[in-house]
Amino acid sequence: MLKTSLLKFFTQPVTGAALLTAVNVAVPSASLAQGQTVLETTQISPITQITPITQTRPNSPIPRTNQTLPPTQAIPTTQTTQIDTNYTLGGGDRIRINVFEVPEYTGEYQVPPGGAVNLPLIGSVSVLGLTTEQAADEIARRYSRFLKRPLISVNLLSPRPINVFVAGEITRPGAYTLSLSGGAGDNPGVQYPTVLAALTAAQGTLGSADMTQVKLRRKIGRSSEQVVTLNLEELIKTGSLTQDITLRDGDTIIVPTATTFNLATARNIAAANFAASPSTPRTVAIVGEVNRPGSYLVSSGSTDGQAGGATGTGLPTITRAIQLAGGITPQADVRTLKLRRPTRAGTEQTIDINLWQLLQSGDINQDLIVQDGDTIVIPTATEINVAEATQLATTTLSPTRIQVGVVGEVKKPGAVEIQPNSSLNQALLAAGGFNDNRASRATVDLVRLNPNGSVTKREVKVDFAQGINEQTNPILRNNDVIIVSRNGIAKTSDTISPISGILGTFINVVRFFTGF
Repeated sequence: MLKTSLLKFFTQPVTGAALLTAVNVAVPSASLAQGQTVLETTQISPITQITPITQTRPNSPIPRTNQTLPPTQAIPTTQTTQIDTNYTLGGGDRIRINVFEVPEYTGEYQVPPGGAVNLPLIGSVSVLGLTTEQAADEIARRYSRFLKRPLISVNLLSPRPINVFVAGEITRPGAYTLSLSGGAGDNPGVQYPTVLAALTAAQGTLGSADMTQVKLRRKIGRSSEQVVTLNLEELIKTGSLTQDITLRDGDTIIVPTATTFNLATARNIAAANFAASPSTPRTVAIVGEVNRPGSYLVSSGSTDGQAGGATGTGLPTITRAIQLAGGITPQADVRTLKLRRPTRAGTEQTIDINLWQLLQSGDINQDLIVQDGDTIVIPTATEINVAEATQLATTTLSPTRIQVGVVGEVKKPGAVEIQPNSSLNQALLAAGGFNDNRASRATVDLVRLNPNGSVTKREVKVDFAQGINEQTNPILRNNDVIIVSRNGIAKTSDTISPISGILGTFINVVRFFTGF
């Protein structure tokens, strides 16, 4: 409390006006509590782009991309030079209002949800959306009706929790309350949550997001709004924390849908701590040339039930989904896979995948991490290359074993397990080969259950001297059945045998009655 002599000095007209000016200018936007700075400010990098709210434009193309995706609607923004980092008051803040020379009017207040505090003499004063300086000016204006040259200061003692809204390509869009860390209230060192903290609270960004065009909307005062564009991809590459802006209560973060797609960039972003957790299971549909088309729950960690029954650990990727679906068929075209991905905007992204490039050059970026709701389409090859088919059979894309049936005149008829992309000749040999003197060696019947539910049967001329070919030694599919028929001698013998049995029985009866 000021001494009496000093208070008298302040009441002089010239010095009082000078002090009023000093108070209004010197109180920073981050108000002081007990002489300590409670709030920090954020400097915006010059590379941050801000665009007008009254004009719309399509999202800027992302550099270094290789695929174009369906366009999405642009997000309107506000023209300004940098985001306003001043703290504005709202419901839940605890403030101290100092009325110099009138200590009975000085006190601490909890700002109610409506934002109006009830002060002595002047009654209700709304401070909602005002900075501490603006609130001090408004209170001084109200007190000027009763006090001569009122000197007012407003200090923030304890800030309210930060309520933000996260929308767009995020795992769980919605409203979130973020707590402050470090000191609070009268204690120094309080830290406000950042954009990355909000994305993490919303369980991370999706693979369909454009991380170079993340929008942060912030209300300024009671009527205007600013929007700043953040490049979080740049943050990953350079560690530029200027892109990770501290949040204020009421901010909205919008993660837009990507219009172009780069596999390498997508993999880097998926590894960031603000991306969706890879340990979260996601439902993926896989159709086309796999042994068990359908919907699968793909997750990291154990992969029991994958092709061959092997187990392992890793990320929930395309190859992992293929393994769960029993592996590819011999007719699969692994060069032109399509991944269809729904977006929060209601559109669909189509991403080209070349798994042959993964197998040949080790391009791990082709093994994209899948997202909940993805559909993987594996097309049918228009032409089968025998050498490539044999090579694919030894990869993790194919099942470890397939099962075919070999019935009829073979030495070990029944179900036979063979390697994927094995030929008809290999299946016959696995069943012990033809049954001597009974098998029809010239042709066999191949019965196949087709994906559309139909069944086909065709004759195949057997030639063990031939390599793999569609006419005499075709590649087999899972659940194919080979039927080896009897030759003419075996058929005649089998016909005579029942007749001989009946004749023998008749002779024995005659002998019994005649005594011969």
